[in-house]
Amino acid sequence: MRAETVKRIARECGFELAGVAAADPPEDYARFEAWLAQGHAGEMRYLTDRRAEVRRDVRNLLPSARSVICVGKLYNQFTESAPPGHAVISRYAWGKDYHEILRAGLEQMVKKLRELEPFDYKICVDTAPLLERSFARQAGLGWIGKNTCMINEPAGSWFFLGELITSFELEPDAPPPDRCGTCTRCIDACPTQAIVPSGDAWAINARLCISYFTIELRGPIPEEHRASIGRHVFGCDICQDVCPWNSRAPVTESLENVHSAPDLEKCVYLSESDFNLIFRDSAMARPKYSGFLRNVAVAMGNSGLERFRGPLEHLTGHQDAVVAEHARWALERLNACR
Repeated sequence: MRAETVKRIARECGFELAGVAAADPPEDYARFEAWLAQGHAGEMRYLTDRRAEVRRDVRNLLPSARSVICVGKLYNQFTESAPPGHAVISRYAWGKDYHEILRAGLEQMVKKLRELEPFDYKICVDTAPLLERSFARQAGLGWIGKNTCMINEPAGSWFFLGELITSFELEPDAPPPDRCGTCTRCIDACPTQAIVPSGDAWAINARLCISYFTIELRGPIPEEHRASIGRHVFGCDICQDVCPWNSRAPVTESLENVHSAPDLEKCVYLSESDFNLIFRDSAMARPKYSGFLRNVAVAMGNSGLERFRGPLEHLTGHQDAVVAEHARWALERLNACR
């Protein structure tokens, strides 16, 4: 099997980026260990439990692994900014759950490749214990920027990443040079200063990150960071929005856009069954119903809009103590904005 054949098939299956990395232990594993030791993973135990060690060698996932085929799926869509009174949602969660999109494309790749030659494989989509950005860099898809996103020089950073670990012996690609230079726009723009020095590079301290607060953190959001969250209800794109490499990023029309800016007041009155139905095929199901309402309360408080006083008073009576406490905080925030 030739690497060029693999890349051609990847493009046929809807991936804008494709490259090959050798199935060697990732060069960045020591940096990953240091990041964990600094406590930057917060409460994301799936990064710190036994799966942390699995990430040391890709052959822990597929013993016959010889090459890792890395792909990128563009998710950048154009839309106007969320209007006042509406939630800000990270761009990657506007449509169908990206895990399903990537897995479907990778399964299609496997089918086409197996028509040419039998091989062992394992599909990896985000949740697998794999340092996927490290392999994407080794496969030539881009460099890892100061905001820790993978940045492709002509196309920017708005990419879902997926991997196909294979028994193929393929010619590996070479990592591109780091082209962030002296730029610090992402660091300067982060409202919570979550991009921190880490040795000779930069890292995300999840304990300060808006995406972590609104998606991964269970329980209360630290009060000192709530005002900085603004109207973000799910994730944050600020460090990508300000990146110069994204100023001319291509736009895709192949993905749905159904959750880009929901009305905050309507969100308050969703029942749990409504929430589960609306977001059942979306990444936005991740924080679960109570986490979602917690985030909505914070966004309402930060909006400064008096019309949210009634909905917030409604949430102060919520049976979930965390939701009720965040609603009370939001009411105080509205008072402070008068």
